[in-house]
Amino acid sequence: MQPTTTPPRPLAGVRVLDLSRVLAGPWASQILADYGADVLKVERPGAGDDTRAWGPPWWGEGPARQSAYFICANRGKRSVAIDITQPEGIAQVRALAAQADVLLENYKVGQLAKYGLDAASLTALNPRLVYCSITGYGQHGPLAHKAGYDFAIQAEGGLMSITGQPDGEPLKVGVAVVDVMTGLYATTAILAALHERQHTGRGRVLDVALFDVQVAMLANQAANQLVGGVTPRRLGNAHPNIVPYQAFATADGHLVLAVGNDAQFARFCEVAGHPELAQDPRFATNPARVQHRDELVPRIAQWLRTRSSAAWAEALDAVGVPCAPIHDIAQVMAHPHTRARGLVLEGTAQQPPMVAHPVCFDGQRPRSPLAPPPLGNATPAWNE
Repeated sequence: MQPTTTPPRPLAGVRVLDLSRVLAGPWASQILADYGADVLKVERPGAGDDTRAWGPPWWGEGPARQSAYFICANRGKRSVAIDITQPEGIAQVRALAAQADVLLENYKVGQLAKYGLDAASLTALNPRLVYCSITGYGQHGPLAHKAGYDFAIQAEGGLMSITGQPDGEPLKVGVAVVDVMTGLYATTAILAALHERQHTGRGRVLDVALFDVQVAMLANQAANQLVGGVTPRRLGNAHPNIVPYQAFATADGHLVLAVGNDAQFARFCEVAGHPELAQDPRFATNPARVQHRDELVPRIAQWLRTRSSAAWAEALDAVGVPCAPIHDIAQVMAHPHTRARGLVLEGTAQQPPMVAHPVCFDGQRPRSPLAPPPLGNATPAWNE
């Protein structure tokens, strides 16, 4: 299907009141804004979202400058400066919530109830409201009282125990991946609730916890524990269930080799000049390769050091063996495929450079025309 000239706006007319800050909640509301929703971001007067101060680097000058961190999650919103601890501010939020379709918040459990802005109060005011609470540990349970920080959740939720070198310390992922995934899970739940509301006429109260998302993100590693009864450990860049599936040093850098089946392994051995290895009973099948990982991996490491990353990639791509050079972020932003896919939104005098929404609708990427907002740039009212 041919792309249209106007970016798709499948959520046009949906009103989102965003009381969240930092990353998980704003990530969700930015997605909704890109999809065409009218998003009002409620911020503290004078300070705003914490991430406004998380620089350098900065875009812009003087009081209007914005941190790159804030920019990454706040495209497409209008900002209203409201003090929710004061009667006037509470009344403003309640008036907006009465006409909203979605409310996002990431306050500590019970904090908004002090101001009558909790789910029970606002869904009584507006039964059609989809009220989404994002917290560190959820609305109930022994840890529900704790504040949620991505780094701490990666630790407590098991991700760091499987990230890093076997003989090194546990490591966090280089992006706040639990926040980002929580924002995505929150978005899908919101969209599901909006769809259901078309039939029921009523909203939902959504309890989205970083801890829950982290546990769900363990995916095959959690299944390995539950089914196999053996606790997964750190394997560096290796894979617990597939061999060879890791990064190797080459003559001039590093290459990820991601052999997914026995036929690919045989083709890899052929390219490497050692076809006989694919017939060796110790290595002929993936279960055998996993069992004999310590014998096989050093051999492959020796082979990979003999050619450049580009030479290996060209040869392996030609025979359908999955592989990839390891790029830094500057290389990714400048990569021909990144550019061909339209993933970089070039900056203008009015808009900072940003990464585009990753999904295409009929060949067109959704994108709000609004830049990340200056603090308090809008009045507390919905677009008509």
